[in-house]
Amino acid sequence: MNVNPSPVRHTEHSTPPAVHGLAPQRAAIGKLTAAGVRNIAILSLFSVALVLPKIIHLRRSQRSWFAFRIALALVGASLVLLPLALSNSYLVSVLGLAMFLSAILLPPARPETTADEKARELGALVVVSGGQYQPGNLLAAPVQLFTSVDNIWALDEHFQPLLVVPVRELTSARAEQASPGNWCLRIAWADHGAEFSYRGLFAEHRARIAERTLQGVIRSPVGEATLPKRRAASA
Repeated sequence: MNVNPSPVRHTEHSTPPAVHGLAPQRAAIGKLTAAGVRNIAILSLFSVALVLPKIIHLRRSQRSWFAFRIALALVGASLVLLPLALSNSYLVSVLGLAMFLSAILLPPARPETTADEKARELGALVVVSGGQYQPGNLLAAPVQLFTSVDNIWALDEHFQPLLVVPVRELTSARAEQASPGNWCLRIAWADHGAEFSYRGLFAEHRARIAERTLQGVIRSPVGEATLPKRRAASA
């Protein structure tokens, strides 16, 4: 009696449908995550544009400006590492790297007070270059002349007053050539006098501007000032 061997059934190991559905889900999640990160980046750029005036204002405070640069560096470093951890688009990493480098390369805080703000504080209508001024036995320092109806201030680069002249006592302001390439502005008031030195290619030009400005505020015999309209002349 011949016994027919049972046919061997070759079964194929097919992947369950549930496993096949995981790949599209993962791709969809990845796309959503990448889109979400891009949206965050766009919103971040929009927010930066809105707060840019406030950022510029921060530069007036050295402590606040330093804190802003630290925060910008931390956010930038986070944006660099986040897409690497999620295996998403590297666009955000590039943005984060740009923010991090910007935090390093941003200029230091500017002075808390600007010339325009100081002029408003003093009530100065005209600001001109005063060249170099040497107060007493101190070293000569570059100054600016802030001129108002009542006073003339010679302020150094830190806006500290080195000389204050009452306009009502000012009697003369004369620009003269001291030597080739060097000019000076000599002013006199009451029993005092001062000299401002100008050097360089535009020495005469700057001295003449200061001369005309100060001559314009010298009191007339009837006590009226001839101060010109507000303007700013610098060199």
